[in-house]
Amino acid sequence: MYNNIINNLQSLANPEIAEHSQRFFKTGKGEYGEGDLFLGIRVPIIRQAVKRFKIVPLPTLKRLLKSEFHEIRLFALLSLVYQYEKTDQQEEIYKIYLSNTKYINNWDLVDTSTPNIVGSFLVNNDRKVLYELAKSDSLWERRISILATFKFIRNGQFKDTLLISEILLNDDEDLIHKAVGWMLREVGNRDQQTEEKFLIKHYNNMPRTMLRYAIEKFEEEKRQKYLKGKI
Repeated sequence: MYNNIINNLQSLANPEIAEHSQRFFKTGKGEYGEGDLFLGIRVPIIRQAVKRFKIVPLPTLKRLLKSEFHEIRLFALLSLVYQYEKTDQQEEIYKIYLSNTKYINNWDLVDTSTPNIVGSFLVNNDRKVLYELAKSDSLWERRISILATFKFIRNGQFKDTLLISEILLNDDEDLIHKAVGWMLREVGNRDQQTEEKFLIKHYNNMPRTMLRYAIEKFEEEKRQKYLKGKI
């Protein structure tokens, strides 16, 4: 099946899309996606391929996840999400995921898979691992730590989002600022009072991008007060 999947995805390659993706996902020297390679396949097409192949053996997905091509890794991750939801192999899929984080190495790869695998598994399990990931040297593991809490937020549980946001408050990476701000905004979408209690304590010290993302849905007058430090 491995070769069938590879051949199928390679047949869908588009050099123009690949060239655009190389720029969009910052693959230049010193950028966050340095060295990543693209076939040039749109995400909806990859999702269609996942549905077409359905249940792919987990050893095959582990092998695909190590591909040099971004879209093949994305196929593997979306297949893991699909199987997490359709089979009874949740714990094994969760363990495969956290054992291969070095291949989950761009924001789209994290965002499309983490909440539905790591977040889903940890809803009813010990969440200590997220606090370890939040202190990782890996940008992507830190993003996994906060994105996993999206699943908790959807269940009305905000504590871990807020605690991990505090850990990441002084992170150097813009992609972490955006992710934390996004998750705080999601908390606010469900309970603005809880989000504002956190913001009032931290907004003067948090990165500007994080704050902007967090208050994006606030009414304009209140948003301006936060931006001007007048809360």
